[in-house]
Amino acid sequence: MDLVTFGEAMIRLSPPNFERLEQTTTLDVRIGGAELNVAVNASRLGLETAWVSRLPNNPLGRMMRNKAREQGVDTSYIIWSDEDRMGLYFLELGASPRASSVMYDRANSAVSKIQPREVKWDRILEGVKAFHTTGITPALSDSAAQVTAEALEAAKKAGCQITYDLNFRSRLWSREKARQVQTPFMEYVDILFTTEADTFRVFDIRRDNYRDVAVELAERFGFKIVVITLRDVISVWRNKWSAFAYSDGNFYEARTYDVEVVDRVGGGDSCTAGFLYRYLTTGDIASAIEYGVAFSALKHSLPGDFNWCTPEEVEAQLAGAALRISR
Repeated sequence: MDLVTFGEAMIRLSPPNFERLEQTTTLDVRIGGAELNVAVNASRLGLETAWVSRLPNNPLGRMMRNKAREQGVDTSYIIWSDEDRMGLYFLELGASPRASSVMYDRANSAVSKIQPREVKWDRILEGVKAFHTTGITPALSDSAAQVTAEALEAAKKAGCQITYDLNFRSRLWSREKARQVQTPFMEYVDILFTTEADTFRVFDIRRDNYRDVAVELAERFGFKIVVITLRDVISVWRNKWSAFAYSDGNFYEARTYDVEVVDRVGGGDSCTAGFLYRYLTTGDIASAIEYGVAFSALKHSLPGDFNWCTPEEVEAQLAGAALRISR
C-alpha cells in the first residue's frame, strides 16, 4: 500500500445557481472531506490508497463508502456504527463582493465518537509507504485526538513517512486548543502541509515572508519537508495559486497559476495528493511541488471536493497547455 489516510468525510449540500440556503428549493448532493479527498485524488493519479474512518451503517454511510470505492480507494478498514450519524456541511457559493461560506452540521458524527484502540493501526499500516491525516481530525473530539495520536505512533513504528496538513478550522476548536493538542504530534511528522495563516493561528509563527515561516517550522519541529500553499484572492472567482517546498536549506518554488474558480473546496487537498504522488514515485521534491500545484490548479475548474482531472491533463499543464478547445 502506498498511502493510508485517516479522517472524517461529510455529505456536502449546496444550493444551485448561487442561491442562499434560505431561498433554495433544491440542494446539490456531493461528498468530501480532507483526508478522503487526498486518498481519492492520489488513487486517481495511480497510487494504491486506503481511507480509515468511522461511518454510520445507513444509506448515507454506504453512499460515502461506495463513492470512495468507485475511485479505487480501499475502504475495508472503515468502522461501522449502527447508532451514530453522518456529518453534513452546507456550502453557499458566493460571487464578489459576497464570499462563499460553509455551515457545518457535524456534531456527534460517527467518526467523532471513535475510541482509542478501536482501530487496529499496527495491522493497517504494516508495509505502508506513507500515512496522512490533518488537523481537522483531532479537532472533532478528545477521543478523535487520542486516536490520531495512536495512528501517528503506529505509523512511526511501522516506518511510514508521515504527512500532516494543519487545516485549522476555527468553528471546531480554539487556537489555544489546536496548539495544545497538535504540538506533541509534530515530533512524528516528516512532511507538513500548511498555509502561512494556519501556521500563525496554530503555532503563533509569523515572519516577514513565507520562506522564513517555512524555515522556522523546519527548525522548530525537525520536519523533513515543509509545503506552504499560496493563494492571492483577486475576487471570489479569480485567484492566483501556487506553493513552494522547503527542505534541508533548499527552496523549491512552483509556477503561479491564474485560476478561474469553479469550486475551490478541496484545492489544498489536491496539492497534497499531487505532491505525494510525485514524491512517493520519484523522490524528487522539485518535481513533486510543480506536480501538486498543477494538479490543484486544475481542481479549481471542477465542482465538488474531488479532482476529476487525469495524469495526462496534469502533464499537459506542466508542458504549458493552452486554453484552446481540445479536439
